[in-house]
Amino acid sequence: MQRRDFLQKSLVGTAGLSLLGPSLVANAAGSTSRLIILHTNDMHSRIEPFPDNAPQWAGLGGMARREALIDSVRKQEPNVLLLDSGDIWQGTPYFNFFQGELEYKLMSRMKYDASTFGNHDFDNGLEGLQKQLPNAGFPFLIANYDFKGTPLAGRFAPYKIFEKAGARIGVFGLGIELKGLVADKNFGATQYLDPVAIAKAQVQQLREREKCDMVICLSHLGYKYESEKLDDRKLAAQVGGIDLILGGHTHTFMPAPEPITGPNGHITLINQVGWSGINLGRIDYEMRRGAQPVRATGALVLPVGATC
Repeated sequence: MQRRDFLQKSLVGTAGLSLLGPSLVANAAGSTSRLIILHTNDMHSRIEPFPDNAPQWAGLGGMARREALIDSVRKQEPNVLLLDSGDIWQGTPYFNFFQGELEYKLMSRMKYDASTFGNHDFDNGLEGLQKQLPNAGFPFLIANYDFKGTPLAGRFAPYKIFEKAGARIGVFGLGIELKGLVADKNFGATQYLDPVAIAKAQVQQLREREKCDMVICLSHLGYKYESEKLDDRKLAAQVGGIDLILGGHTHTFMPAPEPITGPNGHITLINQVGWSGINLGRIDYEMRRGAQPVRATGALVLPVGATC
């Protein structure tokens, strides 16, 4: 898609979510609060904007501009979650020189609430990842990698619960199979666990034991494959109880979240916003503690740099 055409189609309002139907509409009784989800994926060490003479995405992106955009939303909205879906590293000389330090420090400055891992986040091996973790002022959530017997054993939680807008929001992470994408020596004894089985267990934990009002999955599985390989759409169709999957890996520019009907009629929204920090995703929710399900009221794709 040409840059101009993409930007013309990139803003999607409440009407774009009208297809979600009544299963996402909360009961009329009771007060509600608004929750704003901001999200990125596949930043690939793009610290500066694309050059103005770049053949594609000219002038877009840049972490300073993203910070300004995030700050502008936070000034207007009291309940904001900022999330990332992996592949923070690899793609520019900044990574080659600083080995991931700069990316983590800048994300910490932007006050990211959580991220998960992509395959490129292992490009410096387990030791390289371990070395940079002190620079990350936010947690990495990963439920289907078992780091037992590695330097990263016990370092990561599968999920985290956030109290926002009077509700409990459970966020968990899923990573793609590393073998074949990452050199064996770079992930070592890390074990890949079945994402479907793990996701079902995470939903049960978050819904039943943690009493969460909303469940979000940070996924680096990929949006859609024609093969039988697991992707976000297949995950949503097989696992009920996830309200939102924020995806990565396939660098998919989605103009609006896609609703997928899963088990028991539960509707899961899937979203992904390209790569290299070109876009910042935004999804607005109407929340009420203890009232399920929640209601998505609008979505935006915010091009970083287009209006900053």
